[in-house]
Amino acid sequence: MGIAAVSYDSVELLRVFAERKGLTYPLLSDPESKMIRAFGILNDNFPRDNAWYGVPYPGTYVLDERGVVKAKYFEDDHRERYTAASILFHELGADGSAKTTVETPHVKISYGASDASLSPGGRATLIVDLELKPGMHVYAPGVEGGYLPIEWKMPESKGWLAHAVNYPASRKLRLEAINETVLVYSGQARLSRDLTVGQQPEVGPLLGPERTLTVEGSFRYQACDEMQCFPPRTVPLKWTFKIDRLDSQRAPVELRRRGEP
Repeated sequence: MGIAAVSYDSVELLRVFAERKGLTYPLLSDPESKMIRAFGILNDNFPRDNAWYGVPYPGTYVLDERGVVKAKYFEDDHRERYTAASILFHELGADGSAKTTVETPHVKISYGASDASLSPGGRATLIVDLELKPGMHVYAPGVEGGYLPIEWKMPESKGWLAHAVNYPASRKLRLEAINETVLVYSGQARLSRDLTVGQQPEVGPLLGPERTLTVEGSFRYQACDEMQCFPPRTVPLKWTFKIDRLDSQRAPVELRRRGEP
């Protein structure tokens, strides 16, 4: 995969930034925001007399080898953005960081995240992989008839926002003995959901001594085989992220835009 970045900064400023950060991929300068406007992503939250006027909404386009846009990842808030690892998960299924495995009599649950470290405002992906024991199934969301579907809970917090769960396609299981058809998962199934870390004022008070953030949740299921259904179980989940400090080093004065402090 090739990478290129576009901003409204000057060539000289981008050169200084690339050297300081050790970037080797192309940084493309669009100082009059012509390309940014052509793509319809100009951030109009800033007035024309503001030094920030001309910046785009932060986002990433994924192009194929012919230059056709296949996917895009954008946020309304310029302080928030998808991580590269999260995009690689969504596009290619990349696993990301190391996983934790919990095994019960019915299912092996392996969970992890696209990233091990994040910056404030970063949007990562949490991953839960299920491997049902032979002959076992669990019920999928949307099942009817009073059956208990799987549920992935995340508590509300000022330090992060847990987005909706992405469930895989379920299959229909025919229960001949009771003349019912239900939605289930069996074998292997992968669930995911994005997590956006709050800004420094929100996430800062929650950090540990090493700037670590612990995010907890739970996974509930009820497993059944062809003979019986077992009591529901809830498995606790826990992710730990290193929260990096934002890069606050300013550009050289001579390269700053007019009106920029």
